[in-house]
Amino acid sequence: MILFCLPYAGGSEAIYYRWKRHLNSSIKLVPIELKGRGKRFGEEFYESLEEAVEDIFENIKDQILQDEYAIYGHSMGSVLAYELYYKIRNEKLNTPKHMFFSGYQAPSIPRTKRQIYTLPDEEFIKEVIKLGGTPQEVAENEELLRLFTPILRSDFKMLEKYIYKEMKEKIKCDISIFNGEKDYITKEEILAWKDHGGKGFKVYNFDGNHFFINDNVESITEIINNTLVKDNFQA
Repeated sequence: MILFCLPYAGGSEAIYYRWKRHLNSSIKLVPIELKGRGKRFGEEFYESLEEAVEDIFENIKDQILQDEYAIYGHSMGSVLAYELYYKIRNEKLNTPKHMFFSGYQAPSIPRTKRQIYTLPDEEFIKEVIKLGGTPQEVAENEELLRLFTPILRSDFKMLEKYIYKEMKEKIKCDISIFNGEKDYITKEEILAWKDHGGKGFKVYNFDGNHFFINDNVESITEIINNTLVKDNFQA
């Protein structure tokens, strides 16, 4: 079983490295590196979320032809995961056994109409921090902020220009929703994910704010282990 993991805005594949120690040995962790960060630092940013999804698809399509797999996305990664599911479905390839959407409202819930990606650096970062859109360790480090500002701006541009389109077909595998109890997302916005699924649906709440995944690694991976190993056994 492969577990593909998609990052939050400004994040790289490194945010998932700690998971390796806790995942069941039957689960192969494959964190996805997006353009413009980490080992792909020199590559140009995406112009749209659709372009990012296309790139992710091209990078994983050979791995999903035979192997069973699941997809996990946090915050921006949840939107990428949602659109990636339908990209795979439209290409008539092997679809995921499970989808994990973390730290984000259902895509059918409109985002605020205000676009902040066009603001000058200082104002932009203030707004990102206010929205809870960047980890505290980055927000408090000027050098890191200078490094991450272009990445964050590109990611927020993707999210703010993203236009949700209602899909005719619901997601055909079980869905798990992970949520931080002190996050800004409402219960209604979380439960709205249920409208996107046609099978099993579970919500898990964790201590913490928008970046609860950084402080709940063992709890999160335990749920993933129980979910995927059980699903794999039943299959």
